[in-house]
Amino acid sequence: MLFTNAIAASPGCSPSRAALLTGRHTWQLEQAGTHASSFPSKYVTYPDLLEQAGYLVGFTGKGWGPGNWRDFRPRNPAGPEFNEHTTEPPHAGISRTDYAANFKEFLAKRAAGQAFCFWYGAHEPHRQYEKGAGRKAGKKLADVAVPAFLPDSEEVRSDILDYALEIEWFDQQLGRMIEILEQAGELDNTLIIVTADNGMPFPRAKANAYEYGIHMPLAIFWGARVPGGRVVDDLVGSVDLTATILDAARVEPSIESPLAGRSILGALESRQQGFLDPSRSQVFSARERHSSSRYENWTYPQRALRTPQYLYIRNFKSERWPAGDPQAYQEDGKLGPEHGAYHDIDVSPTLTFLIENREDPQISRFFHFAVDKRPAEELFDIQKDPGCLNNLAAKAEFEQVRGRLSAQLEKHLAATRDPRVVGGGDIYESYIRYSPIRKFPQPQ
Repeated sequence: MLFTNAIAASPGCSPSRAALLTGRHTWQLEQAGTHASSFPSKYVTYPDLLEQAGYLVGFTGKGWGPGNWRDFRPRNPAGPEFNEHTTEPPHAGISRTDYAANFKEFLAKRAAGQAFCFWYGAHEPHRQYEKGAGRKAGKKLADVAVPAFLPDSEEVRSDILDYALEIEWFDQQLGRMIEILEQAGELDNTLIIVTADNGMPFPRAKANAYEYGIHMPLAIFWGARVPGGRVVDDLVGSVDLTATILDAARVEPSIESPLAGRSILGALESRQQGFLDPSRSQVFSARERHSSSRYENWTYPQRALRTPQYLYIRNFKSERWPAGDPQAYQEDGKLGPEHGAYHDIDVSPTLTFLIENREDPQISRFFHFAVDKRPAEELFDIQKDPGCLNNLAAKAEFEQVRGRLSAQLEKHLAATRDPRVVGGGDIYESYIRYSPIRKFPQPQ
């Protein structure tokens, strides 16, 4: 089954993975709801629950992270690690981890008939990429579909090809794992969920609450239980997947760490497609800190509500730079170049191209799309404007839509005790960041 409206809990990896592991919104997870912090043990993960029910659990590649789980836990929240097997990747930037071989070793450790749960967390397509690898592999610039928020240039097209090449590496490893399951006679008896944790690592996508930052691929297979060949348009959030996993395994969630999502097992087992459940009318995403990108490690807090037609975003600190402060101090203590920071955007040929050509009349607007400050409220018709370039929030004809979605978001955040709404939101500024911290000039 292919789901066309799957929305990540966050446009950044660490909080998004924490939400998937626990089935709770990122704002319900304290330190684990931001980037590169820690993961309190009171938030129970589904691998732990399945293990308690007799499952063999494990992961390969990247589990939960980046962050310091050792503060509270004896192991990664995704389970025991299986990363010993390596391979020689075809291109620089691709991990040496042999994900499929590690999965095979994992399966070999289970007792006869033992149920299992495995987390395949590929490092691909995380940057960096080998520049030009896509074209070297035979991909064509003409085949690239450039998103509306990026300039249609050779540099950008080539960067997207490199991104696609790493996605294909993920797919190839997944294909090998499926073959291993089939050889073990377990394919039809295994629920396979394939998704991602954040959007494409390009300006105005990853680390942004826009459509290209939070809209994820989602394909689900369960040969013996799920009729395939269907496309479903229901809104599905990361926390719904957690509920689905526990529902399928008939394992009760933790009373102390209740789920925020609802199982989609009913939709999986039906034979219908299209919009199946009218009650799935909205889904939520959130962001606090991504990289170390601002003075005193400040966050850029966002909350988003997505419906089948609209995306509503609340920017709680709209006076801050969404892509990070433009300038940072260098290691020698001197102030770096004026546009040499923007560290909430992954370093890439595309970002370099935007910065170097920011005065070009043909490129300038794309640079500003990526880095400029944004209003407190944003509203987009994602059916007409998936690139999220036409903000409708201040337009009189959309005032009713804006007001309705704003009230719905506020109500949900209050009911789920989001610190940004019920008080104490600045606690996110105090959570320890274990990854490197940069220094920036104090805002004037």
